[in-house]
Amino acid sequence: MPDAPTYSQYKRSLCKCPGLNITLDFSRLDMPRGFAAKMKPAFEQAFAAMSALEAGAIANPDEQRMVGHYWLRHAALAPNAEISGQITQTFERVKAFAAAVHNRSIKPPKAARFTDLLLIGIGGSALGPQLVADAMGNLGPKDKLAVHFLDNTDPDGMLRTLKAIGSRLKATLVLVVSKSGGTPEPRNAMVQTKAAFADAGLDFASQTVAITGEGSQLDKVAVAEGWLERFPMWDWVGGRTSIMATVGLVPAALQGIDIGKFLDGAARMDALTRTPSLSRNPAAQLALAWYHATDGKGDKAMVMLPYKDRLLLVSRYLQQLVMESLGKKHDLDGNVVHQGISVYGNKGSTDQHAYVQQLRDGVHDFFVTFIQVLEDTARPGKGLEAQVDPKKEPGVTGGDYLLGFMLGTRAALYEEGRESITITLRRLNTQSLGALIAMYERAVGLYASLVNVNAYHQPGVEAGKKAAADVLGLQATLLKHLRGHPAAAFTAEALSEAIGQPDAAETIYHLAEHLAANKRFVLKKGGKYQAI
Repeated sequence: MPDAPTYSQYKRSLCKCPGLNITLDFSRLDMPRGFAAKMKPAFEQAFAAMSALEAGAIANPDEQRMVGHYWLRHAALAPNAEISGQITQTFERVKAFAAAVHNRSIKPPKAARFTDLLLIGIGGSALGPQLVADAMGNLGPKDKLAVHFLDNTDPDGMLRTLKAIGSRLKATLVLVVSKSGGTPEPRNAMVQTKAAFADAGLDFASQTVAITGEGSQLDKVAVAEGWLERFPMWDWVGGRTSIMATVGLVPAALQGIDIGKFLDGAARMDALTRTPSLSRNPAAQLALAWYHATDGKGDKAMVMLPYKDRLLLVSRYLQQLVMESLGKKHDLDGNVVHQGISVYGNKGSTDQHAYVQQLRDGVHDFFVTFIQVLEDTARPGKGLEAQVDPKKEPGVTGGDYLLGFMLGTRAALYEEGRESITITLRRLNTQSLGALIAMYERAVGLYASLVNVNAYHQPGVEAGKKAAADVLGLQATLLKHLRGHPAAAFTAEALSEAIGQPDAAETIYHLAEHLAANKRFVLKKGGKYQAI
């Protein structure tokens, strides 16, 4: 078992972020001497690749597009005046629209003001806004709008959210977020929401905003139906890095979050992580730690343990950012490499009673990232940090326990040779959250260069979408055949032969089972299916 690092070793392991009150502690990583020096040439190439990315190089060859999420918080860095102007003008439009909603100059037809916000999206179009909404919700003053999400195509989930909104639907502003406008999940949720508006006698268009690509299917619908407003999604912003584009800024501004400070925090972190010095670049230090911890092959998972309720969704957000960016079959040279880093997590101290037992004593297939926030509440020293038991434990608060559990867990893991990184924020606010996100975005990009994969495309996602479309196509053929033979009943095997898909019997069985459960087929005795 390794000895705990000395205080001097601890101090040498720190990477501080000046002006942001964020510190990274790598003292619980057993990185070999000389490892950073050995990696220096690879980082020089990674820094060069990052500079080219920010300058407007084609980063996604599949779609022949640039990747410009860094420009969103520093428009002057955009490769041309047109893009720079689009960013600046759109940011002002977002602020003006939110202000108009808040001061009631924009209001719903049948209510005095908007009270709720319903965002319809999937993947990055929902995960980023969910993280910001949960982390920043009611942090200071009361939120301007209560925020709800439809982020799946589960009918029960949609109905549950719409039921929770209930009679406030007449005062609900809807955001439909989809770059292409053709992604099935947000389209299905939009259809369900439209039906709820119609059932309530409400005009969907007058309460709905589109966030989409110019000229997309959704954009055309919004224009044709006269939706309340439209905001652009640019092709040079990927879904998993869209949190500081209109995808994240519009709902955040409507909720009442200071999006200017959010962008400022990211811009400040960008400035720190842009430096081509491994020792002074926090994102590079993070990427180096990942490379060491996973042997550059993704051999270990990244366990996120934020000791802050407001940061619970960090693990879900990073699952997409890290796994969709780094999880690649081929490297940039076309070699099969099966790269990636698995991400999962919960929150402290809940994890004490969940899976820390395995982390300490079980399979050693992970490294941990602890995130702690020093200020327990948004108003430290104002009497909000109540003592747990003034008689038995005078002066001890719930926040003291939280820190104790975090330090204790870290020590217990390290005693068993389980490595960890600790990220400390002095306070959690819009600026520090923006900086934290920006640091991880840059770390992902740098790590991708180290392992020679493209962080900015997602062929596996597209393959999954195509496979789903093929299944739905098979279902359409299946239904057509059954309805063409209303008196006949078929087994799954017979159906597969009848429609010329002899290898699809299992898929047909699953389709028929689902259709029968929802009373769209009749399941007859003997495992046969018949159209209703």
